Amino acid sequence: MKRRTFLEAVAVTPLTFTAIGCDSSARPPATATEQDVAAMRRDWKALLAPGADVTLSTEPLQRSEAEWKKSLTPAQFDVLREDGTEPAHSSPLDREKRPGVFVCAGCGLPLFTSRMKYDSGTGWPSFITHIPGHLGTKKDFKLILPRTEYHCIRCGGHQGHVFDDGPPPTKQRWCNNGVALRFVPAKQG
Repeated sequence: MKRRTFLEAVAVTPLTFTAIGCDSSARPPATATEQDVAAMRRDWKALLAPGADVTLSTEPLQRSEAEWKKSLTPAQFDVLREDGTEPAHSSPLDREKRPGVFVCAGCGLPLFTSRMKYDSGTGWPSFITHIPGHLGTKKDFKLILPRTEYHCIRCGGHQGHVFDDGPPPTKQRWCNNGVALRFVPAKQG
């Protein structure tokens, strides 16, 4: 095989698998309005159970690699600390439909609510928006083409990537690794 052909194949292969895993052709009906999204962002605490084991502080959390390894499962460590990706359809949170809040598995900061979630058909929990001020973004060039990676603003834990192929009105798909989240039901018990 010629070197150029080999290099082209190597460059395209990860993109092909990413496109397959992130197909968003299964979209929900466009029912949310801009006012609905504004209310989701503003009123997110209404889905937070009283006494829930979460933190509302966005003060940066600093831990050593050894401390992270002690507090996280190997799969959580791979995703949150090493920017890994869990296999599609492996997380029960992709099928979670109860009212509640999705928090960072690393530090407990609320990131999304059940009202923000939709079934993208990708095999990962997906959201049309997020809780304001709780996520940061940066460009990711790991697959050659730039993507927007996002992370927990408190602990820096990698959550997933945001794409512009979501449903209206945001047209965003916050595609999250389920292992990087913990679900807190609105009703505890």
